[in-house]
Amino acid sequence: MLILALETTTVVSGVAIATEARLLSEVTAARLTHSETLQAHVAMALEMAGVSKSEVEAVAVSLGPGSFTGLRIGLAAGKGMAYAWGVPLVGVPTLAALAAQFPVPGAQVAALMDAQKGNAYMALYEWREEGPVEVLPVTVCPLAEVLPKCGAVEGPVILTGDVAQKRLAQRGDLPANVCLAPSDMIMPRAAAVARLGLRELAAGRTGNVMDMAPVYVRRSEAEVLWEARQKKAAP
Repeated sequence: MLILALETTTVVSGVAIATEARLLSEVTAARLTHSETLQAHVAMALEMAGVSKSEVEAVAVSLGPGSFTGLRIGLAAGKGMAYAWGVPLVGVPTLAALAAQFPVPGAQVAALMDAQKGNAYMALYEWREEGPVEVLPVTVCPLAEVLPKCGAVEGPVILTGDVAQKRLAQRGDLPANVCLAPSDMIMPRAAAVARLGLRELAAGRTGNVMDMAPVYVRRSEAEVLWEARQKKAAP
């Protein structure tokens, strides 16, 4: 099965081409406008892999949580390609893709992404034979509560995510069971999205291009402000 995977949930965007046996190509770019570069990166990844779009058998896309704009760009592109090429579309939780980079039996991975205003999206995973398995569903967690939650876990915890590197790495009070992921492994990668997408396909789990939606977890700031204005204007 030849799959094309998209990761656009952070400032780092990625496109990967893979099969069950190996990663054929991956294009990763940081701090660029996804809407302006994504299609060029898709074409580049296909060329590097030595395959044509007609050979792609499925499309996987990172569903979030993450940047609201990035999520919409990636999902719209994934839906368009899956529909145009007549192939299955698979959604992959972003934090699961982040945790998939740490195949460490016996440890749990605390995957974090910035949720703004001193909060983080947080989920816990453990590695099993089939890959990362969620043991704590994604929630919006105050950053001040992240380390106590990790410290309460039995066994070692790998803490990953850009917000962990930015806000927690310099602290001197990490629990004894917690270690920080290396700086080159704190962003979700398209290659991991491809691997988990292939797992979903093998299990017969696919999405629908008509109704697949991003996993925002929380409401956007625009929605919160609009609701506050409506309440203020109400008689």
